[in-house]
Order: sequence, then C-alpha cells, then structure tokens
Amino acid sequence: MTITDNSVVSIRDRIVGLAYDVVTRQGVRALDVHAIAAGAGITYVELQQHFPTTIDLVRAVLQRRERLWTFGLIEEQSRRRGETPEQQLLAIFDVFDEWFAADDFNACTFINVLLEMGADHPLGRAGIEHLQRIRDIVRYRAERAGLSDIDDFARSWHLLMKGAIIAAAEGDLLAARRAKKMARMLLEAHHPTADGHPT
Repeated sequence: MTITDNSVVSIRDRIVGLAYDVVTRQGVRALDVHAIAAGAGITYVELQQHFPTTIDLVRAVLQRRERLWTFGLIEEQSRRRGETPEQQLLAIFDVFDEWFAADDFNACTFINVLLEMGADHPLGRAGIEHLQRIRDIVRYRAERAGLSDIDDFARSWHLLMKGAIIAAAEGDLLAARRAKKMARMLLEAHHPTADGHPT
C-alpha cells in the first residue's frame, strides 16, 4: 500500500470515527457532516469524496459498530465464555450484564437507528439487516446445539436480547440477569425429545 493509500484510509477512519461517536451517542439526526469534516481536518467537499451522502457515512458507522460490537464484543466474548453452543448462547447475557454496567453503555445502535429513521428509510433497513446478522449468530449456535424449531428459537432469543437492552436503557441494571433466567426456559422449551419434537 502506498503512502497515498494510507493517507486515504486514515482520513476515512477519522471521518467514520467522529461520526461513530455522534451516531452511537446522539443518533443520526444529530450528525452534522460539516462539523465532522472540520473535526477530521478536511473540507466538506473532501468528505463527500469519501462519503457522497450522509446515508453512505452512517452505513459505514453501522459497519464499524457491527465489527466492534456484534462480532468483537457479543459474538467473540460469549464464544470464549462457553464450551458448548448452549453455554455460548447463555453467555451472551453475561456479556450484556458487564456491558450494561459500563460507563459507555449506549444501547443498541441498530435498534436506535431503526426506531429513529423508520423501517422504510434506507438506514432503517440497514439497521434491520444488521439485526438479522445478530440473529444469524443465535441461529448458528442453536443449530449446533441441535435445538428444535430454529427460526422460532432465534427470533425468541433475539427478543430477549433486545428487550434486555431496552430495559437496561431504562435503568434496569439487572436486565441481563432477568433475561438469562427466561433464556434458560427458552432453551428447555426447544430441547428436542426422542421423537424429534420440542418438549
């Protein structure tokens, strides 16, 4: 990679980093692209060369959030804490418990963007796509655990995850522990019996 290429990557990273802080803490509508350009030490025209529209920039923010939060925190940390797929599923709520207590807890950016922009907006649809990939992690672990009715399980588990996040945003710091209790019951309900049907 040339020095010029490195410079381009650095500028893009600065832009996305600044926008990330705004979107994850204050929402899409708080994003001032002129302020982002100034903070990155470039002109607005230069910013547009990297991100022609605000939608392009927010999509990049969501991609960074997915890399850092979905895969870097939720998927990786819960995988490390469990030896079996079921343990790894339950460990999601242990990761949540620590995250909820952290000073920088700012809820789920994908949910926030979806609710702020609406499901018909391109960014709302992007939020839905990112939420689907979280559900895919749950689905994969459920399949490996041999659970029944995988789609219903993954959607129900994801409901517990999203509900816990919203409860924590309301101030319930025990939300992850409450959700984990319900998650154990959900696992039991999807354990296959000898004839292949759920218990």
